[in-house]
Amino acid sequence: MTHGSILKSKFKTAYWLPDRHSQTLYPTLFRRPFSLKLTEEELELPDGDFVELSWTEIKKSGPIVALFHGLEGSVNSGYARGILSTIHQLGWQGVLMHFRSCGKKDNRLPRWYHSGDSPDINHFIQFLKQRYPSRPLGAVGVSLGGNALLKYLGEQGDKCPLSAAMAISVPFDLSNTANHLTTGFSRVYQTHLVRLVRKKVSQKHKKMPLDIDMDKFSKAKTFYHVDNAAAQLHGFKDADDYYARASARQFLKDITVPTLILHSQNDPFMTPEAIPTRAELSANVILELTQAGGHAGFIYGANPLKPKYWIDKRVREFFKRQFDQIERTS
Repeated sequence: MTHGSILKSKFKTAYWLPDRHSQTLYPTLFRRPFSLKLTEEELELPDGDFVELSWTEIKKSGPIVALFHGLEGSVNSGYARGILSTIHQLGWQGVLMHFRSCGKKDNRLPRWYHSGDSPDINHFIQFLKQRYPSRPLGAVGVSLGGNALLKYLGEQGDKCPLSAAMAISVPFDLSNTANHLTTGFSRVYQTHLVRLVRKKVSQKHKKMPLDIDMDKFSKAKTFYHVDNAAAQLHGFKDADDYYARASARQFLKDITVPTLILHSQNDPFMTPEAIPTRAELSANVILELTQAGGHAGFIYGANPLKPKYWIDKRVREFFKRQFDQIERTS
């Protein structure tokens, strides 16, 4: 069996953002959003719910790149705007799928979204393929969205209609992430994100009573407690069952689409033990490892007034190479 490859990245962190936490926090706190003309659309799902799509400028031809955001992300997240702007600048069309409850409207069903939401991704990709049968399709997933995308790619195997895919700062092992976010400064990220989730679910419960213990949920301080409370709503026995079945790491060996994974060895959301080995990668997967870069940060450049983003650079380089190759062989 031929394995994938692990690439030592050329990325070098900005001297003015030297550690994992500054790299992680800077884009969230200080990245200026790109101005993009977006078209909104609702996509109905098979179970009666829906997801909201945000399209960049409509094109009649050329590649389409789908984007899947991270936990509590949206089209307004800095990294999402950066990736969509890069796609637009290349003359392609970008579309972000908001996971359930992450758009402007409340979703219809009691469940919301989770790291293993590959069935929704599958429905969305099939929708794109049916609407645009002759256009090359790519996909990018960041953090939670990256985990769900890699899971989807592995599940689909050689049936996957995508031409290329990229995943960034993926929590390959959800149990590892849940444990690590209870330690050190990483607890700051957990506290912030858990508060956002608790608030969203509490608001949902007021409009649609949920079959969970809201007293316990409202006091949850860790992802494990949140995931344990929501597990059955999302089709899992408990948090441990969710982590075991939804973690992307086990699906990497079955990916048939050319896939680039960008990951930092100092990602504060997990330990290095979560990073897959070469033997766990299919021959179609390249894992680009940086020494630093934090979680979905990867900021470089000498001028603090003009930061550069390695994510955008690698999205541009990777998909241009893949789509150019398709064009040459078609």
